Amino acid sequence: MIASKHILTKLLKQAGITVNGNQPYDIQVHNEKFYSYVLGNWSLGFGETYMRGFWSCERLDEMVCRLLKSNLDRKKVAWNNIPLLFHYLSSLTLNLQSIRRAFHVGEVHYNLGNQFFSSMLDPYMQYSCAYWEKAKNLNEAQQNKLDMVCQKLYLKPNDHVLEIGCGWGGFAEYAIKKYKIHYTGVSISKEQINYAKKRCHGLKANFTLMDYRDIRGEFDKIVSIGMFEHVGKKNYADFFKGAYQHLKKDGLFLLHTIGSSRSKIATDPWIHKYIFPNGFIPSYQQITKAIEGNFHLEDWHNFGVNYDYTLMAWYDNFKNHWSQHQSSFDNHFFRMWEYYLLSCAGYFRARKGQLWQIILTKIESSQKYISYRP
Repeated sequence: MIASKHILTKLLKQAGITVNGNQPYDIQVHNEKFYSYVLGNWSLGFGETYMRGFWSCERLDEMVCRLLKSNLDRKKVAWNNIPLLFHYLSSLTLNLQSIRRAFHVGEVHYNLGNQFFSSMLDPYMQYSCAYWEKAKNLNEAQQNKLDMVCQKLYLKPNDHVLEIGCGWGGFAEYAIKKYKIHYTGVSISKEQINYAKKRCHGLKANFTLMDYRDIRGEFDKIVSIGMFEHVGKKNYADFFKGAYQHLKKDGLFLLHTIGSSRSKIATDPWIHKYIFPNGFIPSYQQITKAIEGNFHLEDWHNFGVNYDYTLMAWYDNFKNHWSQHQSSFDNHFFRMWEYYLLSCAGYFRARKGQLWQIILTKIESSQKYISYRP
């Protein structure tokens, strides 16, 4: 215990974080088991000990940012930990995002309840990065994002648009009402589909509980906002092959996804275990390799810093509305989601994560694409 405390305290000091210090980003330890558990499990250990109340931090988001900027995440990997080793080996050898596993994340995460998500998100229920240029609040920033997507796709009346990962139908409602499109959306979450159908009742929208590999038909435009993180690197070729087959010759495909500047073996083990099972963050190389031969890469827009602002706004909403959900969720859940939202904000603030909007056209397309920025 004493050795673990000395080692971890020294490691944290390299990131400018003092154990039981007086800065808002310093860690306050409440249980001495914190040291050995974190050393043995690293990122998984940080999250699990926070959930158990072993430590606290006034500015958890800033602490994580400093930790990641110091690159301690690269220096310490507990390869002697059998569960963690199994996690990385599974990611290497298994298809964690197969059709059989595809609906798992919907059941675990997206089906937590529409009331829960509506209290945290904006009126369009956008559970993806907002665009904060000229925005004063989350609602404006998410509407900016929606309109930017529509403008980048050059939507026009009667376009038939496919959305892969339709969420709660916010994009569908916005695009149908403003641009008079026809819409088809799919999701692996029953709760999302039910909500989207009610939201868009009476509009030209069709929502189906379906894995992206079962989509049929041809579309003028395809959009996927915040769903690609659930596809997995072993399925990228199939995902883009499907998009190619479903897109008309001169159509446009917009992909909105979190990305990483480094190709990785697996997702963060704590995020995998508690938040997004079987998720995976792509790198530049993994995307470009998967689209080669089928698509022109017309535009690549990175606005990852906006995710920091988005996550902090979600956290404020989550915290301010927590009293509404205390009968359904316990304090363990609160600390889990607090850690999730604030640690992810720190992740983007440290620029370890990016947010990309990518425009693709089919290799045989004859249309000239002009990049759009608001």
